Amino acid sequence: MSRRRNLGLVLGLGLLAVIAVIAILAPILFAGRAGELGARFAPPSGGHWLGTDAAGHDVLLRSLVATRLTLLMTAAATAIAVVLGVLLGTSVWLMRPRARELCLRVIDAMVAFPGLLLALVVAAVLGAGSASAVIAIGLAGIPYFARLTGNLAAKVSQQEFVSTARLLGVTPVRIAFRHLLPNMSEPLLVLSASTFASTLTAISALSFVGLGVQSPSYDWGKLLNEALPSLLADRPFQLVGPAVLIIVTGLAAILIGDGLAATASPRTATAVPSPAKRTSRGTPRDGYLVDVQDLSVECDGKSLVKGISFGIKPGEILGIVGESGSGKTLTALSLAQLLPDGLDSTATRMTLGDLDLLGAVPPDLMAQTVGLVYQDPGSTFNPALRMGTQLTEVLRTHRRLGGAEAKRRILEALRVVRLSKPEQRLKQHPHELSGGMRQRAMIAAALATEPRLIVADEPTTALDVTVQAEILRELKRVNTEFGTSIMIISHDIGVVRALCHRVLVMYQGELVEEIEAGRLTVASAQHPYTKTLLEATPELTLENAHG
Repeated sequence: MSRRRNLGLVLGLGLLAVIAVIAILAPILFAGRAGELGARFAPPSGGHWLGTDAAGHDVLLRSLVATRLTLLMTAAATAIAVVLGVLLGTSVWLMRPRARELCLRVIDAMVAFPGLLLALVVAAVLGAGSASAVIAIGLAGIPYFARLTGNLAAKVSQQEFVSTARLLGVTPVRIAFRHLLPNMSEPLLVLSASTFASTLTAISALSFVGLGVQSPSYDWGKLLNEALPSLLADRPFQLVGPAVLIIVTGLAAILIGDGLAATASPRTATAVPSPAKRTSRGTPRDGYLVDVQDLSVECDGKSLVKGISFGIKPGEILGIVGESGSGKTLTALSLAQLLPDGLDSTATRMTLGDLDLLGAVPPDLMAQTVGLVYQDPGSTFNPALRMGTQLTEVLRTHRRLGGAEAKRRILEALRVVRLSKPEQRLKQHPHELSGGMRQRAMIAAALATEPRLIVADEPTTALDVTVQAEILRELKRVNTEFGTSIMIISHDIGVVRALCHRVLVMYQGELVEEIEAGRLTVASAQHPYTKTLLEATPELTLENAHG
């Protein structure tokens, strides 16, 4: 984790540590002096930095002494909300379906009821006092935490390892503590920090309205209540002590929550390559736009791509074939710096032109250098937005083009890929276009930035045979007319043979063969796996696919 990402967490922990020290030492050092009486409503001075209140007490000392009780009450109420909320939200997903639905509806109904209003009702029923305030705020926070925990548990409970545990007869309690809670611990920790901040505000609010701490005890909320007449009498300094302490403590909790969230994010933690990845660059090879040497991809120590090396020449179409799980897509995503969370790549050299892909490439430069064409046109576009908004986004964001210029550029690209009625398509939502239209639009979006490389990952998988042939011909024409290099990933070795100049064959994360597309035959192939693929693949060319 970098220093920049670490700063918020460190600052939050530092502020909270200062507040904790005050909570421990202030009652020991200042309790007696805080109870002494002096001149009433004395203004700030060297003897009383924040003046005195209506009874003559030193405002600053009372604010410091009140820290311990305020933090203890806040921590206790937070613990009630978190512990009971987590237990309720987790246990719901271990119940039978009917009981689960009933509990979920009850939780939804409780969440719909304003939490602070519920706390006021509970406090009024139990009577004013610090214990009543803690119980009221804690109980009011349970539904929210139960709902959040239930949402997290819903996903984890559907995983195969939980289903297996149930089949093996593991008790619900053991499933909860061994399988569900460990897989939810990071987001729950973040939520607990934010809950602490909101609980502090609620505890202080109850004391402010007279339902919390009662005399002779006092917390920050009660001190604010006592200072209210001074505010009306134009003596605001009496509010400063408790108000600043509430703000600082709440800010500390929020910073800690944000810091924990950043630390818990695998993408954030691995976004910037480590120095070790930048020290070795390998020997550059002449004549290659893309030069990759010794690329490996790992997940939790398991090698998914095992030290492969390859290159792509300017204006070349390179195909990668292999069965599912052979590492084709991971290779392409490593090149585009888009590996999924939890995966890590290393290489001795990985360049695209003059870009060093082992270092941190600015997102705008990366977006303009590499164009991506995904395999499923149905899930590529946001169904809530019109096509024009999405297709021009890269141009507006990274090329800094105005709306009119971005629209003009994307219309040109849509005409290049021969999408019918392009002006009309920009006004439509994705569901109003066919699969082939959406795929053409995706290719147009990739072309609009004039990239040096297009990465097409199974670009025809979700399309019928006729549309597949049309899309492949468009890619071929783009390569011929604009000289754009293309990396195409496919299971279909016949299509790759017809479209590409060279073909890489991958098997179990290894590059087992590199061969010219024209020589990709059973007789010419060297590796047994390549021969097996060819023998299992029916003959397919762009011409007979169309026919």
